[in-house]
Amino acid sequence: MAGKIDILLLLGRGVVMDLLELAPVVDGDFIPDEPSRLFSNAGQFDYMGGVNSMDGHIFAGVDVPSINQRKANTTESQVRSVLSGLTKERSGPTLDRAMGLYSSTWGSPPDPAKLKKSVADIETDFLFLVPTQIALQLHAKHSSGARTYSYLFNMKTRIPGLPSWVEAEHAEDLQYLFGKPFSFALAYFPRHRDLSEYMIKYWSNFARTGDPNTGESRVPVTWPIFTRTRQPYLKINHQMEKSSVSFDLRADYVSFWTSTYGNQTLAELNQD
Repeated sequence: MAGKIDILLLLGRGVVMDLLELAPVVDGDFIPDEPSRLFSNAGQFDYMGGVNSMDGHIFAGVDVPSINQRKANTTESQVRSVLSGLTKERSGPTLDRAMGLYSSTWGSPPDPAKLKKSVADIETDFLFLVPTQIALQLHAKHSSGARTYSYLFNMKTRIPGLPSWVEAEHAEDLQYLFGKPFSFALAYFPRHRDLSEYMIKYWSNFARTGDPNTGESRVPVTWPIFTRTRQPYLKINHQMEKSSVSFDLRADYVSFWTSTYGNQTLAELNQD
């Protein structure tokens, strides 16, 4: 290496997505075709996909640092700037629709915490949730008997100093999946061990049988199959009960982003 790259300095220069210029390309060899079309070759494999509820928070905090600052306000213009950086049309109807969608929960006058949270939601949706939902839909569409499962990990973060609205950060699920609350018991509460036990059971069953509900481990809630016409998802946290199953994860937001960017993907999903 000829020199060092200060990643944080680079990230501070603009919307994170503007810096993700180096990405995989279809080369006909290692990546033989568009991922949306490659799912037609995976219909025989069971598939589980999901996101953490605040996967995009770490990036949102770089783009708009005020969302993590207790005494600082985040403005509507800052939210609009983030959306502008993520939409193909930097102004006009697409940006207006995006702003209308994400501001619909703010209230009047806008709740400062909800306004800040919407910045994290925007980047979570764009970078993680929407691509995952598209992958789940494509797998369900091309399934030849294989099962599809969707989840949302939304356990409140253990990272100190973050706002009260922050739930599960990017990769924060891994500590529970690999049993850290048991191996470092003094650093965790019983609720964290409950969650870890649930996740280990679901994932172990899936690895053994292709069905997170079936196997040697008894699970707290039945995880329903995600299909083309019925799209349930399991909310994973320390309180697992019947209400942990919901449907159509952030459907309005998924619809907006796929209609803005994914005309080809939408056509494939809707094709008979």
